[in-house]
Amino acid sequence: MVAKVIGVPVALVSLVDDVCEYFPGAAGLAQPWASTRQTPLGHSFGQSVVMAAKPLVITDARGDDRVCDNPAIEGLGIVGYAGMPLLDDQGNVIGSLCAIDTSPRTWTDAELDLLADLAAACSAKLRLRIAASRVGRELEARVAAQTAVEQLSNRLALAFDRGQVLLAASTALAGTETFEDVVAAVGDVVGGSLGPSFVGLLVRNEQNLLDLVGPTDLPPAVAKWLPISLDDPLPVADAVRAGESVFLGDRSWILARYPHLADAIEAVGWHAVAAIPVPGLRQPLGALFFAWPQAHPFEVDERALITSLAGYVAHALQRASHFQDRVDAARTLQRAMLSHLPRFNHLELTARYQPAHRRDQVGGDWYDAVKIEKDTLAVVIGDVAGHDINAAAQMGQLRSILRGYLVDRQEPPSALLRRLDNANHLLGNPSIASVILAYVGATPDGSHLLQWSNAGHPPPVLVDSDGSVRALAGRNPLLGASRLVRRTNQQQPLSPGSTLVLYTDGLIERRSETFEEGAARLHACLVDHAHLPLDELVDTIVATVPDPAHEDDIAVIALRLPNYAPSPQSWVGTS
Repeated sequence: MVAKVIGVPVALVSLVDDVCEYFPGAAGLAQPWASTRQTPLGHSFGQSVVMAAKPLVITDARGDDRVCDNPAIEGLGIVGYAGMPLLDDQGNVIGSLCAIDTSPRTWTDAELDLLADLAAACSAKLRLRIAASRVGRELEARVAAQTAVEQLSNRLALAFDRGQVLLAASTALAGTETFEDVVAAVGDVVGGSLGPSFVGLLVRNEQNLLDLVGPTDLPPAVAKWLPISLDDPLPVADAVRAGESVFLGDRSWILARYPHLADAIEAVGWHAVAAIPVPGLRQPLGALFFAWPQAHPFEVDERALITSLAGYVAHALQRASHFQDRVDAARTLQRAMLSHLPRFNHLELTARYQPAHRRDQVGGDWYDAVKIEKDTLAVVIGDVAGHDINAAAQMGQLRSILRGYLVDRQEPPSALLRRLDNANHLLGNPSIASVILAYVGATPDGSHLLQWSNAGHPPPVLVDSDGSVRALAGRNPLLGASRLVRRTNQQQPLSPGSTLVLYTDGLIERRSETFEEGAARLHACLVDHAHLPLDELVDTIVATVPDPAHEDDIAVIALRLPNYAPSPQSWVGTS
């Protein structure tokens, strides 16, 4: 398990006595040690863990004064080493659970936390084996106590199963990224062994209230308490406020302590509840809450299991909180990059941005509009590949560079995209991105002309004043693909009353459809609703065209020309 989860070539369960170091559990150990399962004490790194009664973490044993003379460096190939204490039932350190790398390794906090969790579970297994051994000896000496011994054996088997639950919980929670993931992982782990009908996580928010993470389809008699104040007379509030678990195994016990909850527990059908504080650095982070539809006596080992599980949840919550802080910061950065649109006397302009359905995804979609001359508006739509914080940062860089180029000098769209792609390559790892840069301007005769260059982006869609819809062809390769790309300009006269729509691919993509089918849905929507005011039209597009659970961000920018052709002198923009 250690070798697979942490990703090391060698993992050992090490027990030390006065003569040797024994390996009751080993993965990746070379011969002859894999067969003998022991080494002389002089080869032992584990004895340092036992003697110091604390973890031993080594990046490169060859240069570490504590162990650089140990023959195991050459004999067993130990270079990087991380060992966590294994405890017996008296709290004595009897060995170590260690992860070994044959190369220098800088161990991360996450790896060390996970190894510590696995060591705790392994200690529980060792204690069970020690206890089982004692039971075996007692069985031989106490034939008359056969019935009592069988009961104890069953209890030990149950405890072993619950030790497996903790091991499974450690593995499941290690991969969680959100509070919802944590609740789902806990539900999966305890569903079979403990059998609660309700699993909830209540997390302390900035107002010092407890928010429920978990099932939301609660009867009004229960939902009315949310969010929960720490002063509320409820099991979870008492558990968090006092820092002590609340176990109530029968409905009569619940009502004896909380008589005002009679209607609520009747509505949900609960007969037993448990509220366990989730420990934090200075105060509980919240509480785990379980409920059962029948009486549920809480044995000592089950209480210990649930309490240990709350400790694992604490680590997972801290990771999830840190992850969400990063995502929120990236989303804030991303939204800050969405420009305030300039206003032109005779041109309607509107835009929308909608984040991905999943809260843990951040994209590189953006739109922009810049007045570059009194009679010309530059419109941009772009999408950097990826759904993470790096994509958002790269988007911000490309957007800022392009904005600077737009106000620096007047050049055709293709020339500016060539300059942008050149900067993209020169400034480090090039971003892969699709972009459309379009100019909309008045011609000397008072009509309007669209000029654009398309770097691998979904084509612009033009809705003519008669309601007909067509995609504007002409596309060059993506930015970041090659510095040798030849980029071209396209142009299209715009009739009075026509509408131009630029969008990112999240608007039309669905797993079950081709790109062409998604584009056809967009065109059909535009045909049906072309008569709407521009803002309403774009709202309708964003509300009806995408997949309701879209996994990509969506950006849309649209402009509409007036139904008349203004004179050249009247085409003057204001910002």
